[in-house]
Amino acid sequence: MQKHNTQKGFTLIELMIVIAIIGILAAVALPAYQDYTKRARYTEVVSLSSGLKTAVELCAQEAGGVLASCDSAAGEQGVVSAALSAVGSDLVGAAAVVNGVITMTPAVANGILATDTYVLTPSFTAGQLNWTNAGSGCIATNICKAN
Repeated sequence: MQKHNTQKGFTLIELMIVIAIIGILAAVALPAYQDYTKRARYTEVVSLSSGLKTAVELCAQEAGGVLASCDSAAGEQGVVSAALSAVGSDLVGAAAVVNGVITMTPAVANGILATDTYVLTPSFTAGQLNWTNAGSGCIATNICKAN
């Protein structure tokens, strides 16, 4: 009578190959996930700028398109100062409005740096205010898109 020795389970080399494949997948997926979470956190900085955009647009209409009076330090246009004081978040380190230009500086946390600023620059043309964020530091680090 001959005894059959059948294999049950996996050999050590098979398990090591599976662990190596999982390690390679994790090494690729982890940086992509970290970038995704950084961009997701930064959207709060972008969304909190909308209140300031509205205040600057109102100021520009009241001032006849003169953006120099749309300043967070200008006393005559208190709407910008009121909107600035309403910006509150753990992710926004500072917010400022100078001559209508909104600068949102994020709080340094979770891979977001203070140099990843979100800068909105208005241009008043034919009674309409158009915004661009071309001078933003977040574009270089790919956590916000240029518009």
